[in-house]
Amino acid sequence: MKISLLGYMGAGKSTLGKALARRWTLPFIDLDEAFQAHTGLSVAETLRQKGEIYFRRAEHQLLEELLPRPRFVLALGGGTPCYYQHMEALNAHTHTVYLQRSVKQLAERLRHQRAERPLLESVAEEQLSEFIAKHLFERRAFYESAQLTLPQRLIDTEAQIEYLEEHLL
Repeated sequence: MKISLLGYMGAGKSTLGKALARRWTLPFIDLDEAFQAHTGLSVAETLRQKGEIYFRRAEHQLLEELLPRPRFVLALGGGTPCYYQHMEALNAHTHTVYLQRSVKQLAERLRHQRAERPLLESVAEEQLSEFIAKHLFERRAFYESAQLTLPQRLIDTEAQIEYLEEHLL
């Protein structure tokens, strides 16, 4: 089985992905961590040093290398589905799951992580919700083209896994 978890930063893709991989004995891949292992630079360092165009191209190449693998749970970066033809490829090769979260939920999760998130480090705290809402609006069509949406009411990881077992197995 191959599962790709997508959604905005802070939605819980990595947390759910690790738990799901343990439960279903699948390899777990965090795309951001795989990117760093592949390039030697973190996503933040790459964006600062080489820019977003370079980052998205390198991310695309890495995704093309990962998708043929036979089994995994893949936690994507928040913007990954929005570039190239990633959603088409992900839907063709994996079960895609959108971790839906409200602006309020995301802002609460990200409020104290702005320094570690390249897209948020220059966003003032009082502008965070509006920034997230704008991004969610822009990315909505990509996120909603996932094969399955994990409702925002399911916050607990165990409840999320049970929902996925019910809908994917």
